[in-house]
Amino acid sequence: MIAGCGLGVGWSAWLAHERLSESLSADVEGSDIRLIGSVEGLPDLGATGQRFRFRVEQASLLSDEKITVPTHISLGWYSDRSGDPPVLKSGQRWQLTVRLKRPHGLSNPGVFDAEAWLLNEGLRATGYVQAEGNQLLGEQNAHPKIWIDRARAALREKILSALPNHAYAGVIIALVIGDQRAVSQSDWEVFNRTGVGHLMSISGLHITMIAGLFALLSHWLWRHSFFTRAQLPLLCPAHKVAALAGLLAAVSYVALAGFGIPAQRTLLMIAVVTLSLWLDRIVTVSQILLTALLVVLLFDPWSVLWPGFWLSFVAIGCILFACAGRAEELRQTREARVKTHLRSAWRTQWAVTLGLLPLGFAWFAQTSLISPLANAVAIPVVSFVITPLSLLGSVLPAPLAGGLLLAAHAVTAWLAEGLAWLSSTKLAVWTAPQPDWGVFALAMIGTVWMLAPRGWPLRWVGVLLWSPMLLAKPAAPERGFWLTAFDIGQGNALLVETANHRLIYDTGPAFSLEADGGSRVLLPYLRSRGIHHLDGLMISHSDADHSGGARSLWEGVKIEWFSSSLFSDHPLLTKAPRHVPCRAGQHWIWDEVEFDVLHPHADHLQNSTLTPNARSCTLRIRYVGRTVLLTGDIEAPQERALLDRAGQSRQDLKADVLLAPHHGSGTSSTAEFLQAVQPSITLFQVGYRNRYRHPKQEVVQRYRDRGILPLRTDQSGAIRVEVDTDIRWTTYRCQRQRYWSSEPCLLKQ
Repeated sequence: MIAGCGLGVGWSAWLAHERLSESLSADVEGSDIRLIGSVEGLPDLGATGQRFRFRVEQASLLSDEKITVPTHISLGWYSDRSGDPPVLKSGQRWQLTVRLKRPHGLSNPGVFDAEAWLLNEGLRATGYVQAEGNQLLGEQNAHPKIWIDRARAALREKILSALPNHAYAGVIIALVIGDQRAVSQSDWEVFNRTGVGHLMSISGLHITMIAGLFALLSHWLWRHSFFTRAQLPLLCPAHKVAALAGLLAAVSYVALAGFGIPAQRTLLMIAVVTLSLWLDRIVTVSQILLTALLVVLLFDPWSVLWPGFWLSFVAIGCILFACAGRAEELRQTREARVKTHLRSAWRTQWAVTLGLLPLGFAWFAQTSLISPLANAVAIPVVSFVITPLSLLGSVLPAPLAGGLLLAAHAVTAWLAEGLAWLSSTKLAVWTAPQPDWGVFALAMIGTVWMLAPRGWPLRWVGVLLWSPMLLAKPAAPERGFWLTAFDIGQGNALLVETANHRLIYDTGPAFSLEADGGSRVLLPYLRSRGIHHLDGLMISHSDADHSGGARSLWEGVKIEWFSSSLFSDHPLLTKAPRHVPCRAGQHWIWDEVEFDVLHPHADHLQNSTLTPNARSCTLRIRYVGRTVLLTGDIEAPQERALLDRAGQSRQDLKADVLLAPHHGSGTSSTAEFLQAVQPSITLFQVGYRNRYRHPKQEVVQRYRDRGILPLRTDQSGAIRVEVDTDIRWTTYRCQRQRYWSSEPCLLKQ
């Protein structure tokens, strides 16, 4: 056991060292670089362009100076004034002019770790293609992977052509080639709430079904020697041929899936069974599962970072533990066999539901209560109707293909409508904060206890071991307040929490038409904490880097009231929560914490000549002599106005923590303003290598000269400030250090 663990750690460390050895020099970040290489994989088509993998063969600066860049990079090629970019295909060789940066992702608790994903994918740099200097050099056709990628692209194009503007074409694509990127976020929300998300792509169940069908067909044909007199079973037993045919079918289907973790697990299990049959060995189901687990970890040790790995293997493990070896009375009547199969199906579904419940809370802070019912309908419909129709429609010629794909879409739409109705019920999902390790371990012990064989004493005790996880409440300060400044990119988004109330100040930027700060950062974080209700939302002003995530936020959580400096005809106010314009003089108290709006004045709200920055809602938060000042994007004139209203003493402006005005731009943070506020900590919410070059170096130096500690979200990740009788702060990159992190932990309290 010790030797095995040592070998595992050593192997993983060596793979990590090799993967991290390729890096982009900081000296060439943001420079124009000329690359020659080839397109890999299936490009991700979006509304404004496409992202794709690129394998670099040569790299140089525009001065023809040779440089070294990582072999595999991720590039975006977007529409611009010159038009849309060309549609890329796997194997095409291009000369591209690009700008690159090192792997960097938003670093927040409870939010997707993009840097870990880039490491797992072997992408050691990201960037975008410039408008000029790009040339197609030719195409490669010799590599089998290129054939597979082009086959996947052709199938995707065929489905999209047959189902133009159809709502669930993305689901059909996911079932045929495993590409889930076209499935909308709202659909995923329904699928996850009903517990059927595992079916909406190429899953282990579908691979096993296809392999089984090919195995049965091959077995039947081989036994009959393809209706010749060849007597083929005398040359090779039919069951060996059937196993090999099933394996080849599984390999083909998994190749279309892009070799995802659930698909890998199923393929490896089929491969182990096939090998054992050909070697005339007897292996147990547990040996098959553990062999598949070993091979997956050997080739992809980072798979343990993703929920698909744990959900796949734990689900199979629970089925084996709960069902394998259970004796069933053997009867010959058809009615008895039907009852046996139904009982077995019920036991399997029950085992998977119980077994995955703790993992659901650990990864997603929720579990679907209606999953057994939804899966009882969805599994046969998806596996035996939608998937076969989709596969046949993808490979058969027109016009038969179009009819089959339309039929598959119609059934999918019917199923999705029923699932949406189920997910809208109040008791569809049980939510709770993500458990810590102790609570999770206790819940897993309870799960094993409940899945124990019949006759195990007091199996209901397992429910009691679940109770700390199921009944947990979101953490909150006992007194004072917590302030969380999110790593949101170039924008502002902060969460203020008192003992019984919560307020979000700004919602971050809009990253694209499909994603924003609300959907990418705020909602995942709130859900991981078990927070589904906000007392208030304040948007400082209308700029997209402050208001971009608002719509996603109020569609995802309940908000009591909404405050902003937006004009009354602003589109955001459509379907918004109860709106109260923010203006100087507003005051309220939550749990002994005082909130005061210092800017703008009522006359500013009516002045259409003011810029959005000049209208920024400025919020002061105080508790027992400790103060935080949130300033939005105010600039020097507004800072001057705040100073004038504060009078000679300017005591009302003093603060321990200051959100740097306008992200540290050169038009804000005047020396006189900083002298009046006298903060000990300032928070810069800025994007990594943002185009505005915020914060300006001279502004940062202005803070440092006054002994003010500058904390930057692009370097430190999310920043938590706990305000009580004193001030305590932590940064997420220091709290959760990982060897793949793009930024080292440099600041500790």
